Amino acid sequence: MLILIELLKFIVYSLLLVGISKYVLVKVLRKLAESLNLKPHTVGNIAGMATSMPEFLSVTFASMSGLISTSVYNIFSSNLINYIQYIFSIFLNKNQKILNNIALRIDLIMSFITILIPIAMIALNIPVNLGLVPAFLLLFILFYFINVNSHKVYLEQEEQEKNKVIENERKFIIGKRKAIVKYATYLIFTGIILFIIGNLLSGVLESLCLEFNIPEIVIGIALGIITSLPELITFFESQKHYKSNEDVKLGVVEATNNLLTSNILNLFIIQSFGIIIYLIFN
Repeated sequence: MLILIELLKFIVYSLLLVGISKYVLVKVLRKLAESLNLKPHTVGNIAGMATSMPEFLSVTFASMSGLISTSVYNIFSSNLINYIQYIFSIFLNKNQKILNNIALRIDLIMSFITILIPIAMIALNIPVNLGLVPAFLLLFILFYFINVNSHKVYLEQEEQEKNKVIENERKFIIGKRKAIVKYATYLIFTGIILFIIGNLLSGVLESLCLEFNIPEIVIGIALGIITSLPELITFFESQKHYKSNEDVKLGVVEATNNLLTSNILNLFIIQSFGIIIYLIFN
C-alpha cells in the first residue's frame, strides 16, 4: 500500500513539473520573447532553456538524494525522446525540405551526438565523477560556438531579413516595458513553485529507490519520458506560430534551436551540475 502511495506521489509531482513548465513557463517565455522582438534563433534558445527546467529540477533533486545513476538515465532518455519528437513534428508538419539547410543539419548532428555520449558512458561503464565536468563544459562551449557561427554563415539571409523587422519594431519596445516586467515577475514566481515541487519529488525518488528497491534505471527513464513532454509542445507550437509559407522556415529554425539547446543543456550543463550536487551532498 505504501509503495502505491509513493508511486502516486511520483506521478503527481512529475506531472505538476511538466504541466507548470508547459502551460506557464513556456508560454510566459514566449510572451517575453515577443515583447522583446527576439529572433527565432534566440527564441529557440530560450524555449530550449525553459523546456529543460523539468530536467534541471529532477536531476538536481535526484543527485541530492544520492541517485546519480537516475540522473544519467533521465538525461539520456530525455535527449533521445526530444530527438524523436522533433523528427516527428517536422514530418507531421511536412517541413522535411527545410532541413536541407546546412546549418540545421549541423544542429541535428550535434543533437544526435548528445544521445551517443550517454550511450557510450553507459556501455563503457564510465564513472560519473568530477572529471566529466570540465569536459562537458568545453563541449557545451564548442557546440554553442558551432551553432552560432553555422547559423551566421548558412542562414545569414534569413537573419538579416529578421533583423530588419526587429529594427522597424524596436520603437514599440518602450510601450511593452510593463508587459516585460509582468512576465519577468511571473517567471520568478513560477521558478519558486517549481523548486518546491521538485523538492517534494526528491523525497519520493529517494523513498522509491532506497526503501522499495525500484532500480534507478526505471526511475530515470520514467523521469526522462515525463520531462520531455514540454519539448513536444514547443516543437509543434514553434512551427505553427509562423503560419505563412515565407515564414515557416523561421519556425523550423526555432524548433531546431530548441532541440539543440535543450539537449546540450541537459547533457553538458545540467548533468555537470548534478555531478557537483551529488559530490557535495554525498
